[in-house]
Amino acid sequence: MKRRAALRAVPAGVLVTLALPPFGWWPLAIVGVALLAGMLERSSIEHRWPVAAGFAIGFVAPGLFWMSEFSLPGWVLAMLIEAVIVTAAISIVPPGRFQIVGLPAAFVLADAFRGRWPFSGVPIATFGETQTGGPIMQAARVGGTLLIAALVALAGLTLLSVVRLRARRSLVGLVLVAAVVLAATHAADGSRASTFRAALVQGGGKRGTRAISSSAARVFDAHVAATAKVPDGVDLILWPEDVVDVDDDILTTPQGDKLSSLAAMHAATLVAGVVSGKKTYFLNVARAWGPDGSPGPVYEKNHRVPFGEYIPFRALVSKVADVSAVPVDAHIGHGPGILPTRAGRLGVVISYEVFFARRARAAMKAGASVLLVPTNASSYSSTQMPALELGDARLRAIETGRQVLQAAPTGFTAVVDERGRVHQRTDLGRQQVLTATVERRHGATLYTTLGDGPFVLGALAALALSWLLTRRAGR
Repeated sequence: MKRRAALRAVPAGVLVTLALPPFGWWPLAIVGVALLAGMLERSSIEHRWPVAAGFAIGFVAPGLFWMSEFSLPGWVLAMLIEAVIVTAAISIVPPGRFQIVGLPAAFVLADAFRGRWPFSGVPIATFGETQTGGPIMQAARVGGTLLIAALVALAGLTLLSVVRLRARRSLVGLVLVAAVVLAATHAADGSRASTFRAALVQGGGKRGTRAISSSAARVFDAHVAATAKVPDGVDLILWPEDVVDVDDDILTTPQGDKLSSLAAMHAATLVAGVVSGKKTYFLNVARAWGPDGSPGPVYEKNHRVPFGEYIPFRALVSKVADVSAVPVDAHIGHGPGILPTRAGRLGVVISYEVFFARRARAAMKAGASVLLVPTNASSYSSTQMPALELGDARLRAIETGRQVLQAAPTGFTAVVDERGRVHQRTDLGRQQVLTATVERRHGATLYTTLGDGPFVLGALAALALSWLLTRRAGR
């Protein structure tokens, strides 16, 4: 019986996954949640966790499938851990009519917890990411992806009420969702201070290849060649993450000399992703060169990719798995991602950091007027990870009220405005240069001011309230 309940819930989770990039069919998330809510409503306490587990696996397993391109066992392990978190959150929602309070709270708590644990969080394939491209996405300006998660749950519960002809609940749900989205759409998102010209460089090349020393020169040369296509008159040239790979301090290498000369030749600030290897660790930074070719400020990546840039419990893991692809761990950077340059105060989140709203928010708190996302998803042969990264870049733009410039060696390189609209985007694998007039913006959104804290506390209070109301109704 429990197995049957779990299997029936899997399609509901799959529908929610189909709302994520690269599919982006955002209304299906609402349909999937409506199906889940309907099954939970009819389930006894003992059968609620199998329903939640089936839904969680249907949602998380395909949403994290990009991991299988690195490690099939790693994907299975990650899927199980993340599914347990989602299952636990949904299982504690009370049965009955007050799940209209409890289920949105559970979605918020699931996404919030996944953003912090394990390994400091893996906030990928979350409820908050399902609305990229839909109207609910604009709620990020007020409450980030946690508010989006709550609205997805509320919209699904409203759809269930419509199907079951519950007029009052349907009307209340529709009014609440519409009111929040409308208010968020018109909420303050800062204002334009000035503009500058930017060029985003994509060197191109074959996808699905790992970054290895033998290909480092080819990748670097491809980006040098692409930079030759940069037109005159730009103020900023952005290169992707990890397209400059050296053993020593970049300023002492021929690659550093070349980057300096490119910046001087174009009389532009140049920001490039540099990885420098050490015997015991390596650095992953975004380094700037000034328009005169002089070395500028550096930002070191704070949030490392588990099993990609460092091996948790290396001594133990190395006994049961091959860790040669990551022979040493990345050094941990500190502080907000900010580069004060002639082109402006540039906020930076490097690759994986784009999935963490708190990293972009820290850059805004440090006075960033634009957000840069140098990234590298060339190791993935599918479009799933590049599409997820671009989806989160759009969310970060809305949350911060800043325009976002994303550069990747094989795509997607893109220009995103402060409303989350993609104005330009490259094709995967091609050598391309995007040029755009970009706004330097100032001012704060409500989300930049508040962060996630109030919404997590509100979700905890709402979950407690839903149980209190349920118990009182049962007397």
